Amino acid sequence: MVRLVAFLVGLFFSGMLLLGLGDTVITAIKEPAVPSVEAEFHEETLPVSFAHDGPLGKYDRGQLQRGLKVYSEVCAACHSLKLVSFRDFAALGYSEEQVKALAKAWKTEVPSINPETGEPATRPAIPADKIPSPFANEVAARAANNNALPPDLSLITKAREGGPAYVYSLLLGYRDQAGYKSEEGKELLKEFPEAATPAGLHFNPWFANLNIAMAAPIVSDDQVTYDDGTKATKEQMARDVSAFLTWAAEPKMENRKSAGWAALGFLLVFTVLAWMSYKTIWADKKH
Repeated sequence: MVRLVAFLVGLFFSGMLLLGLGDTVITAIKEPAVPSVEAEFHEETLPVSFAHDGPLGKYDRGQLQRGLKVYSEVCAACHSLKLVSFRDFAALGYSEEQVKALAKAWKTEVPSINPETGEPATRPAIPADKIPSPFANEVAARAANNNALPPDLSLITKAREGGPAYVYSLLLGYRDQAGYKSEEGKELLKEFPEAATPAGLHFNPWFANLNIAMAAPIVSDDQVTYDDGTKATKEQMARDVSAFLTWAAEPKMENRKSAGWAALGFLLVFTVLAWMSYKTIWADKKH
């Protein structure tokens, strides 16, 4: 009797689930979802490649140094890099003295305490310091950026789908909304007049909701001057800073790839030895 009741209860709930599923399918067919403006006009990442791509890729130290220059002169005015220390820049090919000079010349000084008065103060950075935030706190950051909080860039390439390609696309993705068309030829403001970019925001179809609070940071060629003489085009600067932010998020990536190849080599040798041992031990046995 108990089994029969349990079977009937289970049958009832299964029937209700099937009924609900059928109703959902019928509703979806009769009233299909209206595509959103984001789904229609959000762009895929631009085609770009980096030296560190792929299982054998390695960082281009020259590119990382150029990317650091773009970050320090363009991005650091708003975005922090709180998980990176100045001494980490030695991995980019800088000497100890160069690292000290970079830290000392950094535009934002490190918060400190005046030892004589006990009052808040600032001091030049030293290699052991983390990259200082350009703002004292979140309130100050929002006040300076139309109430938008600039994200920390330490892990940005790991936190966004597309990684460095996303950063590259976003930096170069600012467009004039008037007359903007999708790949299918649909004109944004004609199809979705309510999607006009609000005041204080900027149209960028590579951003999730198409409108971003950050104004275009890279606006012209030669915005920075590279020490190695590389031409600082907008595309070059975007590519270099994207590579640098990848290094900031994964400074040990090359070691990880090397360890992975070593592990694969070990497993390959172990597999061959195991197979040879099997053939030797079981050679005279019938299977």
